Amino acid sequence: MSRASSTDENEAVKPPLPSGVVAFVKRDCPTCELVAPVLEALAKRVELTVYTQDDPEFPAGVERIDDTDLSVSWHHDIEAVPTLVRVESGREVERALGWHRGEWEALTGVADLGEGLPDWRPGCGSLSVDPSRAPELAIRFSGSKLGARRVEIASQEDEQEAFFDRGWTDGLPIVPPTEGRVLAMLEGTTRAPDEVVAVVPPDLAPCTVEKVAINAVMAGCKPEYLPVVLAALEAACTDEFNMHGLLATTMSVGPVLIVNGPIRNRIGMNSGKNVFGQGNRANSTIGRALQLTVRNVGGGRPGEVDRATLGNPGKLGFCFAEDEEGSPWTPLNTDFGHDAGTDTVMLFPGEGPRTIVDQLARDPESLARAFAVALRSMLSPKMVMAFDAILVVSPEHSRVFRDAGWSKADLLAKLHELTLMNGDDLVRGADGIAEGLPEWAAGKQLPKFKPDGLRVVHAGGGAGLFSAIIPGWANGEMGSAQVCKEIKK
Repeated sequence: MSRASSTDENEAVKPPLPSGVVAFVKRDCPTCELVAPVLEALAKRVELTVYTQDDPEFPAGVERIDDTDLSVSWHHDIEAVPTLVRVESGREVERALGWHRGEWEALTGVADLGEGLPDWRPGCGSLSVDPSRAPELAIRFSGSKLGARRVEIASQEDEQEAFFDRGWTDGLPIVPPTEGRVLAMLEGTTRAPDEVVAVVPPDLAPCTVEKVAINAVMAGCKPEYLPVVLAALEAACTDEFNMHGLLATTMSVGPVLIVNGPIRNRIGMNSGKNVFGQGNRANSTIGRALQLTVRNVGGGRPGEVDRATLGNPGKLGFCFAEDEEGSPWTPLNTDFGHDAGTDTVMLFPGEGPRTIVDQLARDPESLARAFAVALRSMLSPKMVMAFDAILVVSPEHSRVFRDAGWSKADLLAKLHELTLMNGDDLVRGADGIAEGLPEWAAGKQLPKFKPDGLRVVHAGGGAGLFSAIIPGWANGEMGSAQVCKEIKK
């Protein structure tokens, strides 16, 4: 293994453009085919240099320079073809993209160009900015800007087995984090690759944007997901969320990510059918990227610092979006002081979801009671105020509250009322159950949740009278608080 140097000995020198008129074209472009006769005519009247990106024999009738390695196109930021450039004394002074008769005549000083052609046609994308090629070109021509160490995989070594052997995975295969993929991932954020995002427990290792990007590649993220992963890591590594404690507890909890704001739709997150399940790339990989970062950068591995007795499948990655558009209530992030329409990710220290079934309730009082009975038994019917919870209300259930005009505050107030617990039932030994509270609880009415300990989120498919509870971990000084972070590009 070797660490990349700060400069690349093979970094290419920017090739100068010759003076006169310079054209960039490719055969696989209808507009370039259209203007081939125009270029042939120009070559007879001006000093013309033509760079061709894909076929050294195109266009016929003019002298051509082979740019199929795209070095000239890349260094001169050619975004579309055809591009016409006027160069004086080695300096670009004017540029025209696509075919526009008036612009080409003004740039070249030649009148009556393209007789019989339409006045305007848009060009095609330059091969030098093709997403499938751009990362490799950036590595080849500018030198890698990555600071991470390189790990060489032997030619006969199965790379997936190598990843498992090195302990980089969560038990599932990962996407190999090549330089090209990591550079492409970094395009998803404006933050510098060497910026430290957080100090990641349990090893308290500084984690840069680049390291998050590496783990996001491994998780299968798209570049546009990266800002969500970065915000989630920032939230996870706060003292309030206490990621170290969440790892070290023997309870089955892990970070649950809930995304609000327009970014949900921009990156294609699921807030509807099968919202907690498989099948959506953003939901599945964003949470996984956070967990891989904690594992690979912070050292949070199961069987070591991660001491969960049972764990839960959500520890691979548990992430979903709130259905704001279909909700009768204000979004979750507004409960944390953010304005509606702000892109945020909320982290909750939770277990896997527990389904609530009520297919008969048609009034809010009855449905709230069904919710309350399930909430009272969460984790243990003998425990109060020690654990938080998220109530995920599906569209068919939320419609009951919408039709009755109940706000989120109305529902929460009713649930807090209905989950008041009789202390006589909570003390140790009551109902023959050794677990329970000390004798001081006898004769008192105790709330199941602290005032902000229960959150309501709207999500799920439009058919099915099911909602869910996501139980939480300890919420005191030794536990975790819910943390909501704004997502920034």
